[in-house]
Amino acid sequence: MDMTTVGDTGLLDTLQHEVALFARRAEQTRLGGVGQVRNSMDRAAYLLLNRLDKEGPMGVKALAASMGIDSSTVTRQVAPLVDTGLVKRTSHPEDGRAVVLQLSPRGQTRLEEVRSSRRQLMAELTHDWEPEEREAFCDLLTRFNTALSARMSAQGVPGPEAQPTS
Repeated sequence: MDMTTVGDTGLLDTLQHEVALFARRAEQTRLGGVGQVRNSMDRAAYLLLNRLDKEGPMGVKALAASMGIDSSTVTRQVAPLVDTGLVKRTSHPEDGRAVVLQLSPRGQTRLEEVRSSRRQLMAELTHDWEPEEREAFCDLLTRFNTALSARMSAQGVPGPEAQPTS
């Protein structure tokens, strides 16, 4: 089925244009947040720390699989987080040769600072929205990201985060 014939092509044109603008603006601002913490953590670091916080300590392969990226990418992205003390490398309790990555107390504090700053930005950007509009936007954006992730997976393209991070 030719998806361009589904619905109003004008609406689909507007949707693709708005998604492109969103992507550009998100990258330009990095949707970092507000205050002193604004733009102080790149997207890759935020997603890695968030995943470790949500799922707990894990090895590089498990973290890579959980995020839909390859192990070499995780290794490269986690190195500066270890160097700055945001992530700890420890030995696996059952296999001392394996490495387990864990959010450090400093990483937990830093992640919460960034989350708080980003929450404040989202509140400012949607201050005149009704709670139902915020919820609907979140639901639709989650649905859109899930569909995009599924499409990428079906095409064999690894992508970031298949699941929402809340």
